[in-house]
Amino acid sequence: MEKTDGLQVIRPGLAARAHFPFFSEGPGGFYLDSAATAQKPGQVIEALRHTLIHHNANVHRGAYRLSATASELYDQARQKVARCIGAASERSIVFVRGATEAINLITYSAQHLCKPGDVILLTLLEHHSNIVPWQLLAKRKGLKVVFADITDDGSLNVADFRQKVEAFKPVFVGVTQLANSLGTVTPIEELVAFAQKHGARVLVDGAQGAPHLGVNVEALGCDYYVFSGHKMYGPTGIGVLYGRPERLEELEPFQSGGDMISYVSVDGSGWAEIPQRFEAGTPAFPEAIALGSAIDFLGRFSRDELNKHEQALVRSALEMLRSEEGVTPHGPATVGGAQATVVSFSIDCVHPHDFATIADTHNVQIRAGHHCAMPTLRRLGFQATVRMSFGVYSCEEDLEAVRLAIREARRMFSR
Repeated sequence: MEKTDGLQVIRPGLAARAHFPFFSEGPGGFYLDSAATAQKPGQVIEALRHTLIHHNANVHRGAYRLSATASELYDQARQKVARCIGAASERSIVFVRGATEAINLITYSAQHLCKPGDVILLTLLEHHSNIVPWQLLAKRKGLKVVFADITDDGSLNVADFRQKVEAFKPVFVGVTQLANSLGTVTPIEELVAFAQKHGARVLVDGAQGAPHLGVNVEALGCDYYVFSGHKMYGPTGIGVLYGRPERLEELEPFQSGGDMISYVSVDGSGWAEIPQRFEAGTPAFPEAIALGSAIDFLGRFSRDELNKHEQALVRSALEMLRSEEGVTPHGPATVGGAQATVVSFSIDCVHPHDFATIADTHNVQIRAGHHCAMPTLRRLGFQATVRMSFGVYSCEEDLEAVRLAIREARRMFSR
């Protein structure tokens, strides 16, 4: 298979591992924590290194060639992000440190659009980063935060979401595209359209959705979409806030300083055009350029094949877990619901943290805890679960390693 740019298509699974130094030069093993952070392909690592050696000059400031080249590469990265998520213009792309900062930016910069008594609607599937900033906004402005419920299998209760949109007429709605705790896939198009119909501005948390489902923000029609670079095989310290231009224009600056101004005088200052208005100070331009390289890397996969690969892993993981005595898988897929890239489970008489420690002795890197989603787990009656999450390099042998770790853990604790 050949891409139109002449680069060979990469197949997910074992073939993809050849592109990740982690598996050949690093510790390797059975890495099942991609929802927390993904491993980095060699071309992303090299892009970061190359930029720091050959293009290390502050962007949008110097009149010399080195700075101009760095600025051009930085601007190209913004264009790549826009194309990747289907944004009509790179003016809609704000570089931030990650999805968390992007949500904080919105909750700070849009607070003048709220008045005491207004309602913010979230869901019980949200990551803490899509809860706590809204709670702080509510405390500052005298607002109320309301949560749409989930079902006992971890799906979003769409009827409850609709009822609360109609009842409360929220000024903002924050909703995940793909929940990091259970892998729940929300009917995001339906949710966005319904909330906007009733006057809400909608922020979609795409931290998991961007790398694993993909998105076209123009087709989706959301007001804001956020994601982190490090979860889509890019470096840490870089993320993206997409905002419809008219929504970004109405926001106040989040931070102030160099490069976000049009003028500064002793009498006052004026703001730069979007998106620079929200990028005060020296940006993480090497990381942004490396994120562009990560997008190029992901472009060498077939999105359809990637989705099928990860869905097959979810099915295999559920079959494996069901076949093991004393193990209970969680999530919508256990009853035929929409779930992707994440499988959480519990083991009788074995605490999740104990299991993660035992699994580590098998060189299995797996997550245990509340996954920064305490309201989700509490609603389902858990304090913690074990979570495996997949990436382009995940394969069936990872699941077999988990199976062996489960059997050892049960033998140890059954004694």
